[in-house]
Amino acid sequence: MMLFNASVYPALSSVISIGALNLSPPTNYPVFIFGTLSYIVIVFFNTVVVSVIARSKELHKPMYILLLNMPLNDLVGATAFFPQMVFSLVTQNIFLSHFACVLQAFFIHLYGAGALLILTVMAYDRYVAICRPLRYHAIFTNSYLVKIIVIMWTIDLTLILILFALLSRPIICRTEVLDTFCHNPALVRMTCDDTRVNNFYGLFITAFFQGLSISVVLYTYFQILRACVSGNKAKARSKALQTCATHLVVFLIYESTILFNVLSVRMQGVSPYLRRFFAVMMLAFPPFVNPLIYGLKTKEIKQKIRRLMKSIQPNP
Repeated sequence: MMLFNASVYPALSSVISIGALNLSPPTNYPVFIFGTLSYIVIVFFNTVVVSVIARSKELHKPMYILLLNMPLNDLVGATAFFPQMVFSLVTQNIFLSHFACVLQAFFIHLYGAGALLILTVMAYDRYVAICRPLRYHAIFTNSYLVKIIVIMWTIDLTLILILFALLSRPIICRTEVLDTFCHNPALVRMTCDDTRVNNFYGLFITAFFQGLSISVVLYTYFQILRACVSGNKAKARSKALQTCATHLVVFLIYESTILFNVLSVRMQGVSPYLRRFFAVMMLAFPPFVNPLIYGLKTKEIKQKIRRLMKSIQPNP
């Protein structure tokens, strides 16, 4: 590991090294092509979902407006990771400026925390729609919906900004990140100063986001299942369970990948290859499958996507 004296480090701190995938030509070219195509597909699918919801007045409802935040958040996470990764593959350049590393880490953490908050709010939306159907439109007014979205992103942005503001205090004396992308624990390990405040705050926001999302989802789904079991309308119950199943699948995908990455960086003995695999999964798999899951499982969105595709096809 590169270690420099703190008094001379400022001259060297502008460039750091990122953990490579250890692929050399010509092996790296198929991976480069696959990564590039994956990013293009992710951008295309998520942009289609955003366009369909934004253009269709019939979808300007609380459930879909909340859903609109998910592809936007997925685009942030994928863009923070894929361009740097494919560039390093094709150029064999593992070096990155310290500012670019911090910026990448900031957007990746913003994406991870934002995903949990979005799914938490969507669980609350489904709870009100199924358990309080007569009061749903009275509760989810336009002003209330805007307030929830603003609060959600304000919490996400504020807590992540504080997390990275704390990095300005310690003295940096290392220039190597062992993983394939930058993140806060890696940046903290690059310092030689007292980082207890960074570690405590990192554990606090991890517990906050994880605890909030898991507790809200568990409570809302318990209430939803109880309402569905006791309900008399089979058709409404089936539709409710289908909607909740889609949300639950997406939540489990996010939760499993994010939780493993959070725990693996704090545990000794975890294989670096396994950690890199789940790190890539966290940033590539949810943005890829989410628009497919919601596009295929949500009837209204699927119909609008079909109409959009037909409208852009050239006439014979």
